[in-house]
Amino acid sequence: MILAERAARLVSEIAVERLKLEVARLRRERSGPSSERSARIDQLELTLEDLEETLAETEAQAAEPEPHTTPTSSQRKPARRLLPEHLPRERILHPSPTTCACCGGARLRPLGEDVTETLERIPARWVVIQHVRERFSCRDCETIAQNPAPFHPIPRGRAGPNLLAEVMMAKFGLHLPLHRQSQRFAHEGVPVDVSTLAGWVGAVTTALSPLVSRIEAHVRGADRLHLDDTPVPVLAKGKTRTGRLWTVVRDDRPFGGPEPPAAAYFYSPDRSGAHAETWLGDFHGIVQADAFSGFGRLYDPGRKPGPIREAACWAHARRKFFELADLKKAPIAIEAVTRIDAIFAIERAANGLAPDERRAHRSIRSAALVADLEAWLRENRAKLSAKAPTAAAIDYLLKRWTAFARFLDDGRICLSNNAAERSIRPIAVGRRNWTFAGSDAGGHRTAALYKLIETAKLNRIDPQAWLADVLTRLPDHPARRIDDLLPWNWTQPQRRQIAA
Repeated sequence: MILAERAARLVSEIAVERLKLEVARLRRERSGPSSERSARIDQLELTLEDLEETLAETEAQAAEPEPHTTPTSSQRKPARRLLPEHLPRERILHPSPTTCACCGGARLRPLGEDVTETLERIPARWVVIQHVRERFSCRDCETIAQNPAPFHPIPRGRAGPNLLAEVMMAKFGLHLPLHRQSQRFAHEGVPVDVSTLAGWVGAVTTALSPLVSRIEAHVRGADRLHLDDTPVPVLAKGKTRTGRLWTVVRDDRPFGGPEPPAAAYFYSPDRSGAHAETWLGDFHGIVQADAFSGFGRLYDPGRKPGPIREAACWAHARRKFFELADLKKAPIAIEAVTRIDAIFAIERAANGLAPDERRAHRSIRSAALVADLEAWLRENRAKLSAKAPTAAAIDYLLKRWTAFARFLDDGRICLSNNAAERSIRPIAVGRRNWTFAGSDAGGHRTAALYKLIETAKLNRIDPQAWLADVLTRLPDHPARRIDDLLPWNWTQPQRRQIAA
C-alpha cells in the first residue's frame, strides 16, 4: 500500500515537472534561445529524468507479488507509443499447447494469434569486405588480363566508407573522442589503435576538402549572414591557451529565400576581428552578430570591396534585461523584457514571408512599438546613474540603435542572431567531452568536419548516411560535378531524414 501511494505521488510530481518543462519550451519558442532559458530547461529535463527513474524503480518494486495478495487490474499501466513501423520484424514463434489444459483433448483448432513487440538493438556487425579480382591469361598471346583495383575512400586505408563515416560522426557529431571509440571497438573484439583512427580522420578531412570549399563559397554568396564565435581550449607546449571557433550561417528560409541553408566554421588562435575579415573576403551585405568591438572595421562605410551593414541581435539585448529582472526584480528591466517580448511575438507571424511582405508587416505592427521603446528607454536612462546595471543594459541598446532598428527597413534581417547561436551550440556541448583541441591544426580540422555535419543537419539529412555515400562515390566522381554531392543536392534511395 505504501509503495502504491508513493507511486501515485510520483505520478503527480512528474505531471507537474512536465508542465514546467512545456512552459519553459513555449517561452523559449516565443522569445528565441538564450543562455538563461537553456540552463533552466536543462535543469528541468534532469529533474524529470530523475523522477521518472525513481517512479520506474518504485513500480518495479510494487509489481513484485506480496504474500497473500493477487494482482489487480487497477494498477497503473503507462501508455506506450507504437514501435517504429520502418524497423524490420523478427518473429519468434513460441510453441503452442498440444492438448487442452481443461479436458486433456488433443483436437485444438487455431483462433488467431497475439503479438507482443519488444524493441531490441543488435550490436554493430563487423565484417571484412574482400574485393576479388580474377586474373585471366590469353591462350593465343599469353597476355594476362585483370580488372583494375577498386578505389578506396582514403589512400592506403583499410577502412570502408561506412566505418569512416561512423568514426567522423561519433567524433564531431556525437562528441566521442577517438580514445573512447578505440575502447568501444576493442570491447566489440576489433582492436583499432587511436593512431589509426587519427590517421583516418586526417585522411577523410583531406578527401572531403572539395566539399568544404564549395560550402564556404555558398555561404559567402549570401546577401545576409549570421556570425558568432566560441572559445576552444588548445593544448600548446605543455600549457593551455584559448583559441576560437567561428560559425558563419547562411539561412534564407526566414525571408522565403530559395537557396539552401549552410553553416561554415573556421578556427583562429585568438579572437581578433581580423580573422572574420579575412574569412569573409569580398562578402558585402548584412551581418547579424552580437556586439563585438573587434568587428569595427567590418562595418566601416569605406570598406572594400563593399560595405557590410550591421544588424544587431534583439535576443542578446533582451538577455541583459532578463538577468536584472530575474535576479534583482528591477522594475525597468521587467518592463523592458515585456516590451521586447511583444516585438518578438509580432515577428513570429512574419517568419517565412518574402522580404517585402516582412517589411510591410513590420511597418504596420512593429514600427510603433520600436519607436515607443526607444522613447521609453531614453526617458528612463535619464533618471539612472551611469553606474547602475540597468543603465548599462539600456546603453547597450541605445548606442547601437541604428543596427537594432535596421530590421524595420529590410525584410531579409531577422530579429535575432539565434541561427548562429544554434550552430555554435554543438561545439559548446562537445567541449565538455573532448575538453581540448590538440593544436591549431586540430582546430582547423574540427571546423572543417563541423561544417559538413551541421550543414547536413540544416538540410534535414542524416550526416552519417550522407558521409558514407559521399566517401563511396568521391574517389571516381568527376571534379566538375562535385556540387552533385553537396547536402542539398544529394539523393539516395530510401534517404533517411532527421530534425535539424
